[in-house]
Amino acid sequence: MWLNLLGRSAKKILLRVVALLLLSLLSACSQQIERQTCVPLASEAQYCLSSASAVLAMSSQQDISLSQMVSFTHGQENHELLTQLELNSQRMTLVGLAPLGQALFTLVYDGQTLQSQQSLLLGEQFKAEYLMAIMQLIYWPTEQINQHLTGGELVTIACDMPLCKQLIDASGALITITYNDIDPWSAQVNVDIDVADIHMQINPID
Repeated sequence: MWLNLLGRSAKKILLRVVALLLLSLLSACSQQIERQTCVPLASEAQYCLSSASAVLAMSSQQDISLSQMVSFTHGQENHELLTQLELNSQRMTLVGLAPLGQALFTLVYDGQTLQSQQSLLLGEQFKAEYLMAIMQLIYWPTEQINQHLTGGELVTIACDMPLCKQLIDASGALITITYNDIDPWSAQVNVDIDVADIHMQINPID
C-alpha cells in the first residue's frame, strides 16, 4: 500500500515538474494576451470569472493542485490534452500540455485580470477565457457561480449519477455537467455544451 501511495505521489510531482519545465520552453515561442474575464455562454447567458477564495474556504487545504486528462469532441473532431490546475489565495492557474508533452498554454487569473500565454500554434481561435470559465462551472460552488452569472442559472438536477448540474436559461438547458463521484475534485466529469456541439470528459490523474 505504501509503495502505491509513494508511486502516486511521485507521479503527481513529476507532472508538476514537467509542466514547469515546459512552460519555460513555451515562453520562447508564445504570445502573451490579456483576456476578457466575462464570457458569453449563449445568446443571453454570460459568466464572469470569480476568485478561488470561496473554493479554498470550503477546503481543508490552503491550496489545491489537480492533474487532469481532458478529452474534447466536436462533431467528428477529437482532441486530448493534459492540464494542471493550481489554486491558491492569490490566483487560479491552468497549464495545458499536448499528450506528447508540448507546452500549449498557461492561464493565470488573479481575481481581476486573466493572462494567457499560449503557443503560436494555437492561433487566435483559442479562447482561453472559455476554458477557464468551464473549469469554474465544474468546480466552484453553485451559489458562487450564480452570483457571477447573468441571463442563466446553474442548478443541481436529479439524475442516475452521484451529482449532476445544468446551466439553464429561458430556452432550456445550455450545459450539462455530470460527475461519477459526489466530490467534484475526485470525479470523472463529463460536460455537454449542446449549443456548440461540444463534449468534454475530464479525468483526474492520481
